[in-house]
Amino acid sequence: MRIALLTCLFLAAASPDAAMASAGDVKMAVWPMDETTGSSWMDDVSGRGHHGQIGPEVGTGLTTEYERGYRFERLEPDTPPARPGHLVSVADHSDLDPGGREFAVTVRLRTTHKFGNIIQKGQATVPGGSWKMQIPNGRATCTYRGSRGTIELIAPYRINDGDWHVVRCVRLDEGVFLSIDGFRAASRDGWTGTIDNDWPVTIGGKLDCDQVEVGCDYYAGDLDWITIEAA
Repeated sequence: MRIALLTCLFLAAASPDAAMASAGDVKMAVWPMDETTGSSWMDDVSGRGHHGQIGPEVGTGLTTEYERGYRFERLEPDTPPARPGHLVSVADHSDLDPGGREFAVTVRLRTTHKFGNIIQKGQATVPGGSWKMQIPNGRATCTYRGSRGTIELIAPYRINDGDWHVVRCVRLDEGVFLSIDGFRAASRDGWTGTIDNDWPVTIGGKLDCDQVEVGCDYYAGDLDWITIEAA
């Protein structure tokens, strides 16, 4: 069973059409983001109960070809004050930390902007490590920071073209893999070690920031769904 799960996670990072591949029964959270306009609660349909709090500045009920999604309006970078209402947050849980496991985060997004943190758990200096997906200069970037080091992957091309894209960031024993629309965009060998912090998951930017000494890196664009898997 373990070999089959790992194979599925690897293929999701490395082969055509694999960004939509399932990791079987290892889904830690599934957020369809199909809540109606004005909702304040993001539902996790994985059955694990990782529901989220939707900030009042997050647009819900966005109509997409796949039902509904969320919209994050553009905020000027490094311009105070911080805007925590721009975030969706999900309480800390071991399901949402890689720990010492293989781990994958997959997001369906659409943007014409060129900056912002899409989803993360922890920040650059927090104890226990962190993981993050962002889109600086319109290029999807995937980071795992653990007890054995940090691997950051940057896609070689931009996806801020206003079309929908599926971005998947996978950490395996042998390395980290970034795929876009089912095709491998970047990879690097190496093991990042244990990642286990006590921070919430935040969607749409940083939690601990002031827009002066620490930028909040708010995401601007649309999100259709996010899944987190582990094996």
